[in-house]
Amino acid sequence: MDRASFIVAAATLALFVAALFVKGFTHDLFLEAGVFLVSVKIIVMTHRNSLANISIQNKLDAILAAMKQDQTFRRET
Repeated sequence: MDRASFIVAAATLALFVAALFVKGFTHDLFLEAGVFLVSVKIIVMTHRNSLANISIQNKLDAILAAMKQDQTFRRET
């Protein structure tokens, strides 16, 4: 998890806990929990997207290196 995601998660958790103390354990608890879970889901999706982007970038770099090597080989023959 990067620094920004960690800050957002910590702020969301702090606001969730603050809402529990301000509003108490009433029916609004479900709404607050839902908002918290949506925030966590977005953070997890962002992390997975970041990992996928890194993987795609590595594969593209390998393809580019192979293409450059092939062009160099063709020039020599």
